Amino acid sequence: MDMYKTLNNGVKMPILGLGVYKSGEDTKQAVLDALEAGYRHIDTAALYKNEAQVGEAIRESGIPREEIFITTKLWNDDMKNGTQMEAFERSLKNLGTDYVDLYLLHWPVSQALEQSWKILEQIYKEGRVRAIGVSNCHMSHLMRVMAAATVVPAVNQVECHPYLSQKPLRTFCNNLSIAMEAWSPLGRGRVLNDPVIGQLAQKYNKTPAQIILRWELQENWIVIPKSVHRERIIENSSIFDFELDSADMAQMDGLNKDMRFGTDPDHFENKQW
Repeated sequence: MDMYKTLNNGVKMPILGLGVYKSGEDTKQAVLDALEAGYRHIDTAALYKNEAQVGEAIRESGIPREEIFITTKLWNDDMKNGTQMEAFERSLKNLGTDYVDLYLLHWPVSQALEQSWKILEQIYKEGRVRAIGVSNCHMSHLMRVMAAATVVPAVNQVECHPYLSQKPLRTFCNNLSIAMEAWSPLGRGRVLNDPVIGQLAQKYNKTPAQIILRWELQENWIVIPKSVHRERIIENSSIFDFELDSADMAQMDGLNKDMRFGTDPDHFENKQW
């Protein structure tokens, strides 16, 4: 399996990354551990308040900047307040870099969706991001973006795990050559004890987490499992030495319940972050 996915603008994005949501004071060490384990993709956001720690870890790792794929995101308040450009500059400063590999609209803020996308297009055309995309977008949100867009989003990052396989949205995005990226790919740990996944873990001599992540990769997802524990970070990356057969892929597909553990993108506006 190729370790990279080519996005719709030709940029190559690692299909495995480290998520750092709520990693707190452990962020820097988690990123260092991930980079040492071979990860080359780190996913952060302004909301996470750890962009600076991500940047520090990348510099201390000694790995050339161009070998590491950094994603960060434009937060909702900056969309609402019209401070999108200032927010991007702040993220660059926090990360200590002069460009970002992927910049996403974090949520589809209704009153500022098209305007915010236009600003991302401007940043992209200036060459300060290598790709732009969205996060937490249903088909309805994407249709609004596409109606105003001159640049097709490269990525849609959404909740995905065995209990929320997102097949209709995937089909929609695939038809537009928008890559799908899974946040919470392990369902916040709540699907690890599923008996079907446990049986497959025994069959392949892998952990439940490895079975889930491998299923997602074979379903053409980019995955960003989050952990601050070195052994888990390594475990989550050990998914390229086996393959689920078609019958087992079908078993995994059958687990879908359309069950969310995170916020529904249609009902996020009043959430207290």
